[in-house]
Amino acid sequence: MAVLRDEVILAVLSHETNQEYSSWLLPAASAVLRNAGLRMDEVGGYAVAAGPGSFTGVRVGLTSVKAWAEVYGKPVAGVSRLEAFAAQASRTSRVAAFVDAQRGQLFGAVYRQDGSGLAKIGEEMVIAPAKFVETAVELANEEKITWASSDAWLLSGEGAWREREKRGESIEQVSATLAGILGRIGLRRLKEGKTTDAVGLNANYVRRSDAEIFWKGGAAHGH
Repeated sequence: MAVLRDEVILAVLSHETNQEYSSWLLPAASAVLRNAGLRMDEVGGYAVAAGPGSFTGVRVGLTSVKAWAEVYGKPVAGVSRLEAFAAQASRTSRVAAFVDAQRGQLFGAVYRQDGSGLAKIGEEMVIAPAKFVETAVELANEEKITWASSDAWLLSGEGAWREREKRGESIEQVSATLAGILGRIGLRRLKEGKTTDAVGLNANYVRRSDAEIFWKGGAAHGH
């Protein structure tokens, strides 16, 4: 959770306890506002991680921001977690961002430089690590890639990755504390008018939930 004024982070608080995120979030919002010397009605807009990530974490964050946007009538900018990872990387013309998705997979996306920001090439994906390397190379059209993640170990043991290392590419270990980065990306979108309201704000889970998978699997077998 962070509060920004322009590009300056006034206050930031990380969820680094065993406390459930759902019970941590609202007190954290009060704490960062207090530390920044602001009230919620003085906030001009919100930036929120719209995914991909855990269903519970993404849903809790989006639900809270939807409520604030509805009550205070302020705009919202939904930002991808993967873009927040990519934004921290040393820039080449292409950046591949990824993070652990559990079950032997990762969430990943490839970006290109677009003026002062990043533009996504293709779609965000949930994919096996080796396959992500192959897909990213294809999407980058053989241009040099900067790789960015808080979970660099996901690729380091892959044969496909070792081929990229031979080309001089490396994985940059970036911060998993994304609130400030999300805020800066969101602020830029707020200024550009690339926002939504509470109704239009949607999650991008990339992967279907277990409940949906099991329900559809059961339905397919007549259960």
